[in-house]
Amino acid sequence: MPDAFEALSAPITPVDPDPAFAAALRAQIDRQLHQGGTSMSAAQIVLDPPSAATPVVVPYLIVRDARRAIDWYTEALGARLRGAPMVMPEGRIGHAELDLGGGVVYLADESPVSGVAAPRPGEPAAVSLTARVADVDAAVERAVAAGAELERRAADNPYGRNAVIVDPFGHRWILSAEAATSPAAVAGGGDGREGDVAYSSLWVDDVERARAFFGSVLGWTFSEQGDGRALAVDGATPRQGLLEEPKTSTLFLCYGVPELSIATARVRAAGGAVERIAEEAYGRTADCVDDQGTRFALHEGATAGTGGLRAQRVERRDGDVAYVTLEVRDAMRTRAFYGTVLGWRFTPGRSPGGWNVDEVAPMVGVSGGHDTATAVPMFHVSDIDAAVARVRAAGGSSTPPETQPYGITANCTDDQGTRFYLGQLP
Repeated sequence: MPDAFEALSAPITPVDPDPAFAAALRAQIDRQLHQGGTSMSAAQIVLDPPSAATPVVVPYLIVRDARRAIDWYTEALGARLRGAPMVMPEGRIGHAELDLGGGVVYLADESPVSGVAAPRPGEPAAVSLTARVADVDAAVERAVAAGAELERRAADNPYGRNAVIVDPFGHRWILSAEAATSPAAVAGGGDGREGDVAYSSLWVDDVERARAFFGSVLGWTFSEQGDGRALAVDGATPRQGLLEEPKTSTLFLCYGVPELSIATARVRAAGGAVERIAEEAYGRTADCVDDQGTRFALHEGATAGTGGLRAQRVERRDGDVAYVTLEVRDAMRTRAFYGTVLGWRFTPGRSPGGWNVDEVAPMVGVSGGHDTATAVPMFHVSDIDAAVARVRAAGGSSTPPETQPYGITANCTDDQGTRFYLGQLP
């Protein structure tokens, strides 16, 4: 019985390729062989090394009219084409590579066959790209002159100078200068990194009583804010204040984020609410509520990633917030929400059901199983015995100082019932 595969086999017959495809392939090979930087001889083939290493994550931009996009990115943003683009049989650009801002960007024409499409005019940007430039203002001027839309003018921030544009192909760019070149950065300050506490406000029943108590205990001095219900603590790190909110005793927290629009979208996606977005004298902020009803705020002005103040040897002063305990109903939901919004990561704490937030400044912990959500601060003091005596003398109460693995602490309450800790930390 003959072998089935042999019976079904047919002789190999050469097939002429489509003439258009053959011509395009021949032209592409010719371009590759004759482009600058390539040396060929009978003895060797030597290629210049690539101008930049390919990073682990590479943005791949889909555009309409890739040829024009390559020219635009080259002229407006200072990109440099890597090699020759790959041209598909129908004439569209199937793949191109650009060196830009010290990294690599891939680019291609949109293709229904491949299931990729360019941004549609008028639709919100789904992705923002950040490019470091030597001069933000010059880069913005050049880009706008070439047809980009200016979404946010160049401005100095504690973390550097940046601006936001949308290029003619619908992609959103954050153009930023190194922080060291920014006048604001040279002057000092800043909101640290994404997820750090940028500002905290202790909510109390009577702000004048709180002024007297904490001024006596921690040596705080204050600056008036607003209508007299709010006070700013002078020279605190991070920035602190007092706010008169009767029957609400907690530490209100404002977290730093790089891009407010992205962070607020995450708040909504995680089940929270964004109540208000405002342009304040100190920057853009959003008042939010998490998925368990806890109020918090976001401030645009942090650097993406981790590191922040925790990467430095910050010299604590008496009265600075050293640690915040988030007492919540459901620790698992809290971890999920703030992990989504702020990128927080967690490790188990010393107490059962407790969690420490990794790499944030000041340090933050989560404690679950509480009937009422409250944030309780720990204030640093250099002499805890003297500080405890001042608490009691000012009408508050305190447990005796207790030695912990990380320092000496005391559990305190002020003369209005506001809870806080004192910590003499190394």
